[in-house]
Amino acid sequence: MRNSVIKASILALVVGLAGGCATTEQIAEIKAMAEKAQSSANAAQQRADSAASAAAEAMEAARRAESAAQAAQDCCNAQKDRLDKAIEGMMKK
Repeated sequence: MRNSVIKASILALVVGLAGGCATTEQIAEIKAMAEKAQSSANAAQQRADSAASAAAEAMEAARRAESAAQAAQDCCNAQKDRLDKAIEGMMKK
């Protein structure tokens, strides 16, 4: 997106100059538009980088939660197996 905005601004500048009728004021206006577009693109990139970082942190938290849940399930399964063996032992007596 950032490159598209920059390319569009440059294209507008070239078209204006190619027409041979571009005044200094028009060139300054086009330059200001290009700078504004660049600024907007930079801000968008910063927001995208921030969102990617937050997503990575959320993924890591989810992995930790999954690991903890699996450990809890393993513990429950081990307890169930112990209880089943104890009950089988009592029933044999």
